[in-house]
Amino acid sequence: MDQIDTKISKFLSYVLRHQPESIGLVLDNEGWADIGALIKCAAKYGKRLNYALIEKIVDTNDKKRFAISADQKRIRAVQGHSAQQVDIHYQEKIPPAILYHGTATRFLDSIFKQGLVAGTRHYVHLSADESTATKVGQRHGKAIILKIEAQLMYEQGFEFHQADNGVWLIKSVPFEYMSVI
Repeated sequence: MDQIDTKISKFLSYVLRHQPESIGLVLDNEGWADIGALIKCAAKYGKRLNYALIEKIVDTNDKKRFAISADQKRIRAVQGHSAQQVDIHYQEKIPPAILYHGTATRFLDSIFKQGLVAGTRHYVHLSADESTATKVGQRHGKAIILKIEAQLMYEQGFEFHQADNGVWLIKSVPFEYMSVI
């Protein structure tokens, strides 16, 4: 992705995950927005979008953060929402034995006290591999990787979900199910 595409991707993440109202956009409870409305709302705030550009961003985003509906009329972020009106109903799924969470060293004290909590987002995000977790952790400073005993958690009644882009989702992870790698 070039610099312009990256800026547009960040803009889409912001409005589709966190602040749709900042441009007057309305999301339904599954996080979908009408693409025509997105283009019009964005234009009012100086962001020039069109369907081809949006489709390019969706198709080339390395994290597969966005999806376009089967009828090609709506778009949504597939996970990572903090917008309160969004409550995507993900199917419960059996996780692999181990999952990973990337974070920064500065967050460890809090994690040791309260475990992993979603904070302003709807879910804690977990990765199926260490390398993805490392990339996520590096966005926040010096990366620390937490190993999550996902299968054990599942067997003890915790619900896991998986977004369309492969990110594993859970409401929280108590500290006793994790270890620092």
